[in-house]
Amino acid sequence: MTSMFESTLVDTADHHPALRESVGKLVGRYGRTYFQQVTARHEKPTELWAELGAAGFLGVHISEQYGGGGGGLADYNVVIEETAAQGCPILSLVIGSICAPIIEQHGSAELKQRWLPGFADGTARMAFAITEPDAGTNTHKVTTTTAPDGDGWRLRGSKYWTSAVDESQAILVVARGEKPDDSGRHALSLFVVPTDAPGITLSPIETALHVPETQFTVFFDEVALGPEALIGQEGAGLRHVFAGLNPERVSAAAINNGIARFALEKGAAYATERVVWKTPIGAHQGVAHPLAKAYIAVQQARLMTARAAQLYDAGSPDAAEAANMAKFAAADASLEALDQAIQVHGGNGFAIEYGLADLWFIARLHKTAPVSREMILNYVAQHSLGLPKSY
Repeated sequence: MTSMFESTLVDTADHHPALRESVGKLVGRYGRTYFQQVTARHEKPTELWAELGAAGFLGVHISEQYGGGGGGLADYNVVIEETAAQGCPILSLVIGSICAPIIEQHGSAELKQRWLPGFADGTARMAFAITEPDAGTNTHKVTTTTAPDGDGWRLRGSKYWTSAVDESQAILVVARGEKPDDSGRHALSLFVVPTDAPGITLSPIETALHVPETQFTVFFDEVALGPEALIGQEGAGLRHVFAGLNPERVSAAAINNGIARFALEKGAAYATERVVWKTPIGAHQGVAHPLAKAYIAVQQARLMTARAAQLYDAGSPDAAEAANMAKFAAADASLEALDQAIQVHGGNGFAIEYGLADLWFIARLHKTAPVSREMILNYVAQHSLGLPKSY
């Protein structure tokens, strides 16, 4: 289903239309029903993930020297959006936008060689653990701590809403140092922690999300870490982690843009085919105008997302503003598109077989995570408008 969005308006590179077509064809062979069935069986889309990796799509944002495509976040945005637009919103793709840039930009040569080729071909997976029950947006308040232990560390604490740990070989953990600095803050560091390390306990979180990924609370009980586990410089983790947070926002926006495209395609098709009193319901402005309004909002969000990815790849300081605004816009636009598509379908909109209602909480997720809309508004107010800081 790509006819409605064939315009290259949102593409920032000449090869993007061909990339869209290739990803769409591959994922389209699986489609919405496949994704729903895998989720219902509490299984993983392993066949789809393997094909995406073998085709090189999982590593388009990774440098060629590590087996990737070298196309940057702009290419990865296309891959994520097209995958979701075929009815397969894979949240794990967002994790790939966090861990790969952090390791490529700040990891040791050994970490890069160990992980990046596997990320690129889909044979290696890494979860990302930053959120804690009492330290959501305020990363400075994390309590998961590392204490020196010989030439390494001991890790203790817990993380919340850590996705797909059961599919990963390691977790990229954000942890604080044991001793505060002169300001009372604990410097943060990043560590790669094997998921089979002694001292790790997982507790699944039951959610309303209809996705294959499982969310976990992860407990670290004096987990031993060697010196090779450290990413970059000890105590510089807050700076290092931002290599992945702006791509995370762009990738979340890309998933919502894909969901919105899927919803609008379904809504427009149903409004054209469904006839009441001898007239297709799409001929009525009460049906057509809300869909048209939603389409405009979705195209605006897609443009903002593509621009954010382009700015990130260029190393522009404006990438942070653009990435935040893209996620904000895409979350709202996707929910409007999905709501209108469900409304057009009437009662059928709530039937799982039509593939819309079970997308709702996935789209709604990105109004809250990976950064809340309130914090995005705080950022824009302070950094874009120059208003006094409110928190």
